[in-house]
Amino acid sequence: MKKMLQNYLVKTAEQFKGCSEAKRQSMFGVALAAALIAFPGGASAGEAPQVVTAVCGGCHGADGKAAAPMFPHLAGQYNVYLKKQINDFIDGRRKNDMMTPVVTAMKPEDVGAVVDYFSAQKPVAGAAGDAKLVETGMTFYQEGNSDTGVPGCVGCHMDEGAGNKQYPRLAGQSAMYISTQLANFKSGARTNDNGSLMRSVAAKMTEQEMNAVAEYLASVGK
Repeated sequence: MKKMLQNYLVKTAEQFKGCSEAKRQSMFGVALAAALIAFPGGASAGEAPQVVTAVCGGCHGADGKAAAPMFPHLAGQYNVYLKKQINDFIDGRRKNDMMTPVVTAMKPEDVGAVVDYFSAQKPVAGAAGDAKLVETGMTFYQEGNSDTGVPGCVGCHMDEGAGNKQYPRLAGQSAMYISTQLANFKSGARTNDNGSLMRSVAAKMTEQEMNAVAEYLASVGK
């Protein structure tokens, strides 16, 4: 499992060529540490289902709080959304070199245990970020960009990224993860959005808008 994760991180690092070398190495170092620490912080392994501690914890944390910024926090995410994402990986509607082989090996009862456990955990609180970028991102999140026809994100993802049963909670996710997913929707690397909604929105967003809204969402949530 650790070898698979290390190989995946090497490949994933290519996505961050636009970052400065120092920042890219720092991000990769944090992620590599996650590959070597089975269950970072929070809930003890004994409190989580075996499939969580054995399979999910290395990347997403035993308590659903990911240790590395390229992995999503799962704590407090909506049950319906988590189940859809796992099923999309299994069915090939969402593709990821690390996740696909992991979830396709899971039993149906494992999927239910993972979803129920992570959705019941306390969500991750936001962290302070670049104040100017957070302010710009907050404005875009609430209002969108009328000049390019991008609606405000709040219409689906609710105030401060709280989400609902149909749309995921984004509050407290790392800025890297959010901006990466937006870029994937824009490029077509990710295609499991309902009705192509996210692809149509992201297609009209600039990189600067993606980074700003990602920074804002990483800063909110209690």
